[in-house]
Order: sequence, then structure tokens, then C-alpha cells
Amino acid sequence: MSRRPDTYPRADEAVRQARPVEEAAPHPSFRLAFNDPEFLLRPEMRGVRLMLELMKPDRLQDEAGIGSTVVVFGSARIAGPEAVAAIARDGGDAARAERQLVWYEEARRFARLITEAGQGAGRCELVVVTGGGPGIMEAGNRGATEAGGKTIGLSIVLPREQVPNRWITPELSFQFHYFGIRKMQFLMRAKALAVFPGGFGTMDELFETLTLVQTRKIRRLPILLFHRAFWDRVVRFEVLAEEGLIDHADLDLIRFVETAEEGAEAIRAFYGGELLGAEEEPPPV
Repeated sequence: MSRRPDTYPRADEAVRQARPVEEAAPHPSFRLAFNDPEFLLRPEMRGVRLMLELMKPDRLQDEAGIGSTVVVFGSARIAGPEAVAAIARDGGDAARAERQLVWYEEARRFARLITEAGQGAGRCELVVVTGGGPGIMEAGNRGATEAGGKTIGLSIVLPREQVPNRWITPELSFQFHYFGIRKMQFLMRAKALAVFPGGFGTMDELFETLTLVQTRKIRRLPILLFHRAFWDRVVRFEVLAEEGLIDHADLDLIRFVETAEEGAEAIRAFYGGELLGAEEEPPPV
């Protein structure tokens, strides 16, 4: 991407020039405002911090050539294949871990398929993006990396589960403080949403996206729910329609799938036979 000529000095040059004088100044008030961490962290500067959290990942994704993404959501608490044996050895619920490992491996295969379809030959489409943590998020980033593609992690500062997994493309690993800005980043380039079994966080992202589509705040996109047996136990979507709390047509916003191939085919069908769907723009946020 070409950079237009700028007659003003670069900000980093200003920081270098100002540093000797600032260090000799008697008070932090003399620091350049944009190079003053204490000032930027003040409560009244929240609006500036929100803007920075929006712009930094967006600009770096532009620079990496990311055209579109596929979001993979799911629980951070699902064990990967390397951990299942340890759970059994340590007296944990091995049967549950083995059952959930199926979800992990399907998310991994789905990410691999999507990456193979969207990247290569100079393309950077359908880039898998996750919440950056373990469990299903790790599976999504892992499958994409194993396919030789780029993959994004949008981590957030939390009391637990905040360390980014090792499968994220290093220059596409981002950390957030504000949930709202992170939610926007998930959808700004999204071509599809793949939701695997999960807890509060997964439900939050699923229902927020459904609400945005229902209220036409974003364009419609495929919302895929993997492993229907889980969803039928946890959420009775049809009851919402029966009680008149949503329209029956709103049930069509969701597509249940079981396998990675079904998920990829659902995206392909939504975009008229083109899995890449390059002529379509991602939904605005």
C-alpha cells in the first residue's frame, strides 16, 4: 500500500527530538501528549483508547493483506489431543474429554479446509480468526496454520484463559481491553461465523451476531452451528418462535452442520457456489 507524501515530521522523529528536553523537564506535563502513557491511561481518555484499539488491528490486518475472514468461536475449556491423555491420568472426566475432542478436531479440519480454499496463489481471503485462546480457538488457529495459511487471534485481558495460543500468525496476534471493540474486529471482515459448543462467551458472540443480522445492522452472513445435539440440549430456538419472541423466518439465520465439509459447503452455497466469494464485500459494522 503506497503512502502519500507528508510535509509534517513523523511522530517518532518528534519523540526522539523531544526526549532530551523532556527528561530535563521538572514535570510530566511537558511530555508530548501521544507519548505520555500516564496521560493516555486516565479515565477521561477512554475515547482515545477505544479508537486506538479499533485502529491498530485494522491497520495491521490491512498491511498483511487480509481481505476477508471466517470467525471460529467455541469454548476455551475443551482439551486438545495432547491434553486428553493427561486428563485421564490425573483422574479427570476422560469420557467427557474424549467426547469434546471430536469438536476440537472438527474445528481444526474446518479451519484447514477454509484456509486451503481462501489462501494461496497470492490470495488472502477467508482467513480464520479466533479469540486467540485455547480449546476450540486453538483448534481453529491450528488447522489454518497446518494448512500453511495466515490466521488471526483476538485475545483479551481476562483473569484466566488470556494467553494466546502458539498457532496464531505472530504479526496477527492482537490483545484487547475493550470487549466492544474486539467484537467489532471479529465482524469487520467476516464472511461467515462458525460456532462450536461453548459457554457464556460463545453464547454472547453468537446471540450478538444474530441480533445484528436480525436488526440489519450488518449484512446477512452464514451462521453455522456445529454439532446439533449439543445445541438442541442447550438452546430451544424454536420455542422463541413459538412464543412469538422472534419471527419464524429468524430461524433461517442459523444453519446446523456436523462436519467440516458441511460447513464449507454451506458457505459455498450461501455465496452462490463460490466458496471464496471474492466479489462480495464483508458485512459492514
